[in-house]
Formats: sequence, C-alpha cells, structure tokens
Amino acid sequence: MTTPSPTPIQLPAPAPLLTRGGWSAFIVALIVVCAVAPVLNLWVPAGSAFHMSDYAVALLGKIMCYAICALAMDLIWGYTGILSLGHGLFFALGGYVMGMYLMRQIGRDGNYTSDLPDFMVFLDWKELPWHWMLSDSFVATLILVVAVPGVIAFVFGYFAFRSRIKGVYFSIITQAMTYAAMLLFFRNETGFGGNNGFTDFKRILGMPLATQNMRMTLFVLTGLALLGFFLLARWLVRSKFGRVLQAVRDAETRVMFSGYSPLPYKLTIWTISAMMCGVAGALYVPQVGIINPGEMSTANSIEIAIWAAVGGRATLIGPIVGAFIVNGAKSWLTVSFPEYWLYFLGVLFIVVTLFMPQGVVGLVKKLRRSDGFAAGPPQGEASPPGGQRPVSTAERGGQS
Repeated sequence: MTTPSPTPIQLPAPAPLLTRGGWSAFIVALIVVCAVAPVLNLWVPAGSAFHMSDYAVALLGKIMCYAICALAMDLIWGYTGILSLGHGLFFALGGYVMGMYLMRQIGRDGNYTSDLPDFMVFLDWKELPWHWMLSDSFVATLILVVAVPGVIAFVFGYFAFRSRIKGVYFSIITQAMTYAAMLLFFRNETGFGGNNGFTDFKRILGMPLATQNMRMTLFVLTGLALLGFFLLARWLVRSKFGRVLQAVRDAETRVMFSGYSPLPYKLTIWTISAMMCGVAGALYVPQVGIINPGEMSTANSIEIAIWAAVGGRATLIGPIVGAFIVNGAKSWLTVSFPEYWLYFLGVLFIVVTLFMPQGVVGLVKKLRRSDGFAAGPPQGEASPPGGQRPVSTAERGGQS
C-alpha cells in the first residue's frame, strides 16, 4: 500500500512594498516636494495667495527632519519593542558633524578673520584639535554623518543587548547616555563650542546658505530623504528580518526557543535607527542655522517618542503624521497663545493616551473598519502588527 505524499505547505505570497493607493500617495508626495513647493516658493509672486513663504519652507523642512527621527523611533520602538530615550543624541551627533564642516566653510569671514573658528580664537586655541581634521571635506562629512552615530550606537547596543537589558532599564540608560554626552559637549575644552555650539554659517560647498534657492534645495533634499527612509523602513518591516523583529517585540523568549538569536536583529535595527537620526540632524543644521548641546537634552528625546505615540506606533506613516501634528501645533500655539501653548500640548497628549492608544492613524483605521466592516479582519480575529492576517491550518494545506 502506497503512502500518500504529504501536501506541500502553501505559504502566502509576499506582500507588495506598497499598495496601489500607497504608491499613488507616495508619487503625489514626491511631486509636492520636488515640483509644487519649489514653484510656489520661487516663481509664484509673494503677494499671491498661493505663494509659499520662506518661513513655511524653513518650518516644513525642520519638521521633515523631525519626521525622520520619528520614523527611526518607530523601527526600534513600534516594531522591536525597545523604547529609546536617547535618540536625541544621535540626531545631535549628525548635526555636530555637519556643523563642523559648515564652520570650516566660514574661512576668514569670521569676526577674527582667522582660519580657526571664532570660538577657538576666543579661547586662544592655536590649532585645530585632532577630531576636526576631516571637517573641511564634504565627502568625509557625509560619511561621518552616518558613521559617528552608527558606531556609537553599535558599541552601546552591543553591550546593552548582550547583557539583556530591556524595558524601562534600557530607556533609563539611554537617557543617562544622552545626558552625559550633553554635559560633555557643554565643556569648552572638548572643541565643540561649549554652550553656544556652532552658528553663523555662511556657505556650503562654496555656495551661500542664506539664499532662497539654497533653502529650497535643502527642503527638497530633506523631503527626498524622508521619502527614501520611508521606503527603506517599509522594505525592512515587510522582509523576514522585519518579521523576526516583530516576533522579538511580542515574545522574545519564544524567538530564542525557535533557534533565533535576538542580539544581531536588535543590534542591526538599533544601529540603522541611529544612523537615520544622524542624517536628520545633518539636514536640520543648515536649515536652522545653529547646533548646540541643547539638542541632546532628554526632553528632545522624549519628544521623539511622543511623536511616534501620537501618530501611531508600528504603522510607519503614523510617526510621520505625529511629527507634523505635534510640531505644527507647537509652532502655531507658541505664536497665538504663548502663555498657554504648553497646556494645549498637555491636553493633546492626555487625549491621545486615554482615547487613542493606537494614535491618530489607529483611530482612522478603526473608523474605516466601522464604516465598512467587510474590509477588516473577521470578527474575533485580530490583525497582527504587520497588517497581515494569520494563515490558518486549512490554508496551509492541512499541515499543522
């Protein structure tokens, strides 16, 4: 009697990077960043209702830098379950690397007409310290923007994850690391400008910074970086690597019992997240015109986590939306209600925590499911964080 061969397991087809609607939205965003915004700012007359002011360009460019940080936070917190309160350090490190290059670009146009930055002349420094030696090269600066945050994150993460530090303890030590770095950068002898930091930038690649064309160029580059990082994050979380990250978030012990070591996965996404923040800091500094140790404050790192929570964790688009909502409200409230804006933001965070635990994007999805229930998962079956419905035994060909 011949034994029937087992039915092969039919695995679900890999999900596309973006749906058709998602690609349409992505292309629209690309057109807005690369075409619509430049036209409205550079060619539409200032008196027109459709003119995009230089203030709006600078504000949106700054918020897009914050959105990159929020996206990086979602990768490590939303998809891996590791709450970091130290991402402000990586943001500031990328900003300082770019700031050092911009300070060298000033040349002899400073107040002391010296080849050294003004703060070094004021402190009676005779030569550049060793860590400034590559600061006159733009190519080296681009490499260091990702290398410095990446190396520091890798070393810190290796020892932290190898020691199996997790939960609130990991959050505390990342906050302590950021605070220690802030105190270090406040010291004048470290060669980072002390409490004043770097400012008074004049040129980048030999071209003046304070021009409308340069501001728009930086705006477009920031928008392209945000869209590119979104696609990268989307690809990561939908790959096998991303599925292991979500398994680590949900049940790390089971992942270990299944034969996977969580250390390389957690360390890799932690380092990638830090490098993303470094790029955001490098784009932020020439648009804002200053970088100082205040960017390393623990409050800034906490705000990054707040943006992700307000928009919706483990959604990728949610933290971006959260960064725009919180920082847009902050900019408007500080002008319209300078004495009460902190209360407004406090109420916003309380409302999100109590009534929208899945953030703004989670609320929108909930409302859409209530309007058309057939589009959601079957009753009693929850959708996993990645958005894919679990495959039943019957669908897999009857194999357990």
